[in-house]
Formats: sequence, structure tokens, C-alpha cells
Amino acid sequence: MSLSEPSTISSRLAALAQRMGLLGRNSRQIFSKASALRLPFKPLPAAVESICWHDGPQLQLLLNLPLGALSGPVQEDKARAHSALSQVVEAQAQQLQAFDLRLIDGFACPPCTPGYASFEDYAASEHCKQVRIISYKDFVKTISLALPRFLAGEPIELRQANWRGARTFWSGEMQGEAFAGAVAYARRRGLEVLLPVNLLRYRLNEAGLDNLQSRYHVLAMPEAAWSDPSFMGLLLDNGIPYARLSLLKKAGTPEFLLLPKEHQEATALGEGLRLAGAPDVPGHLRRLAIQPT
Repeated sequence: MSLSEPSTISSRLAALAQRMGLLGRNSRQIFSKASALRLPFKPLPAAVESICWHDGPQLQLLLNLPLGALSGPVQEDKARAHSALSQVVEAQAQQLQAFDLRLIDGFACPPCTPGYASFEDYAASEHCKQVRIISYKDFVKTISLALPRFLAGEPIELRQANWRGARTFWSGEMQGEAFAGAVAYARRRGLEVLLPVNLLRYRLNEAGLDNLQSRYHVLAMPEAAWSDPSFMGLLLDNGIPYARLSLLKKAGTPEFLLLPKEHQEATALGEGLRLAGAPDVPGHLRRLAIQPT
């Protein structure tokens, strides 16, 4: 721990205490009870080095997020939260006439075998043992399994995201082993392989993140929170406006809780939950977006 950390924590606590002191008695009680909750909060995952697009956060789903993806008791609250979330991610489509396939290092479509950081690792694994490339003729034959129109120069579909660093992901759905083996061979041999591509670039929008963070506490809540009587009592018994969002509907993944900062009791709950250990989602997204490339 650095020498500045205790004073930073003390300053934050003092600022919180002052802020809560300006609110009503009920808000102060909510803050106090929320900060004392013992829920199984976990840090949001760091960026992953994986050839699988689906191993990383599926933030592109925010771009065309249906309103029905949010849950909560009041339609207007969900609509306002939806409006803020829909501004966080943007996409740009680009057509490039000559893209070097050696720059591709991931699969955008499932199924994808997890646990591999590069095509070289994957190509050397048991999953790709049937792929053997010794000559250029073998290379053309192998890559043509994945790209049947390779020799005709047909464009391929790629995607990138600034929360996945410098990786470029291929959107093909067949013969992934052959594709990875061919790309790894081309890199090893210094073989330039150019094709036209349709590239879809996703990025986190700073202005959208600023807007979300200024309007909402967005916290990552563990699955257990929604059956915890103390937390649910604070949320429901006080009539606090909120919305919930789960980007991945599978067990063990956190849900986003959105609490409007313009509402005193919602602010008190959000500040208390952060003090209790709830991860701040906008801050996490900013760190993902500025990872080294």
C-alpha cells in the first residue's frame, strides 16, 4: 500500500460523510446500512489474452440493446437507463482493399476453443494436429478450406474492439483450425497475404461514458444479491428507482445495477454499495478502453 492511500481513503470517507450529512435522515440510514452489507462482490475481470472474442466482455451488445434487456419495476426508469447505456458503445464499418491476414489473431464466432492466447499456440495444440503445412501449395490448400474463395480474392469479415486491444477477429464460422494454422504459417514464413476485408470496429465512447457516469451509479452486483433480504429490503422498501441489466444470461456473471444520481435515496444506496465493495462499472470500462495496444 502506498503512503498516499490512507489519506485518499480518509478523504473519500470524509467527502462521503459530508455528502450524506446534506441528505435526509432516511438517506443517511440507507447509506449506513448499504455500506455494512456483506455481499460476495468480486472485481470485474481484466482484459483477457484470448483468441476467442466471446472470452472477453460482450460490450457490443450495448449498441443495439433492446429495452426489454433491462429489468425493473418502473418502465420510465428502465427507459432512461436504456438511453444512457445505448450511448456507451459505437461502431464504424470500413472496407479495406488490402488487409494482411497475418494481423488476424482471433475468432469472432463460436464455437471457439478457449485457453489459447495466439494462433501459434492453437495451431500447435492437439485440436489442430490434422493441419500440416510444409509448402506454399499446402498453405493455399489449407487456407482455402476456411476461405473457399481465397484465390478469387473474395472479401472476408473482421471485427475489432478497443476493449480487446490490438486484436483483430475473423468472423468466419468454419474450419477455424485450418485458418489458424495458415495464418501462423504465414507469420512464421514472413508471407504477406492480402485480401479485401469488411471491418467492423467497435469502441467505447468517452462522451457516452461521461454521460452514464454523471447520471448513474452503475455497479456490478453478484447473483446472490438478488436473494439477499438486507439488500433487497433497502432497494424495495424505500421505493428506490433502479434498473438491472445482464449482458450474459449465465450463472455466476454479475448484473449491472443502475441507480440514478438525481434521486437522494438512490445516491445513498449507490455510495453505500461502493463502500461495501461493489465494483464501479464505468471506471472498469475506462480501464479496458485504455489498455496498451
